[in-house]
Amino acid sequence: MASQGDEVLSQPSEFQELLQSLPIRKGITNTLLYLYDGFWFDQPSLEAVIAFQQNFEAQDTDIILVTAPKSGTTWLKSLVFAITHRFQYTLSDENHPLATNNPHGVVPFLEFIYRDNKSPHIPLGRHRLFATHLPYTLLPESIKTSKCRIIYLCRNPRDTFVSMWHFSYKMLLKIDPSWQFPSVEESLERYCEGVSLFGPFWEQILQYWKLSNERPEKVLFLKFEDLKRDIIAQCKKVADYVPWAENGLFFRKGEIGDWKNLITTSMAEKLDQLVEQKLHGSGLKLN
Repeated sequence: MASQGDEVLSQPSEFQELLQSLPIRKGITNTLLYLYDGFWFDQPSLEAVIAFQQNFEAQDTDIILVTAPKSGTTWLKSLVFAITHRFQYTLSDENHPLATNNPHGVVPFLEFIYRDNKSPHIPLGRHRLFATHLPYTLLPESIKTSKCRIIYLCRNPRDTFVSMWHFSYKMLLKIDPSWQFPSVEESLERYCEGVSLFGPFWEQILQYWKLSNERPEKVLFLKFEDLKRDIIAQCKKVADYVPWAENGLFFRKGEIGDWKNLITTSMAEKLDQLVEQKLHGSGLKLN
């Protein structure tokens, strides 16, 4: 199926025309979100996503890390970079990129690259690591058709929601101390309706879950909770999955169950019922 962004939006006026044609709603923190090809984006993210779709050319050796926002992205970037570069840098190396740089600097978000420059120069190379929050259906065709691989990390939606709420609250207040937030109950209601940045969360999870079962050579599906329980086994999975890893081996709390510090049991049960309904029949269980 053709995407709404298949036409080249080379002029700002064309992008504005697209925006005006899209459904619009307030997200979980009252930021305005636009519904594009079944998923919700703020204006800067959507403009970057379209440029990313139109211009990125994947290489067969690329590794793409995919997460929903606040699902363990920083941790995944650190782990995969450390695993794939463990013969290049020792843990005690003072010049290790993870010791001198933020994980988001060594494994850049493709959306951010294209947000800052619609036609960026992305170096060619055999061992490139990138990250994205996009669902599979919105990835550039070159990622889908090449032999590049995807590592997907999901997290229990309770903890994802709470982490995202805290992060967004702090960030927006820094930008605008007078920002008016909805109640936690209203935020969760919108989250359960799928109206959150890069949401609906369950659609993204199911896309990668199904693909990981149909094409396990294309997608490695990981769970945040499994990483917390047995990080050695999960790191070995990553090392075995990445062809060039030479098979052999912004944080908040990163806690399982942190949702209890913000949302009530009844709110959690509502979210659990939604997850059970949306994932029913898929074979996927989120702990």
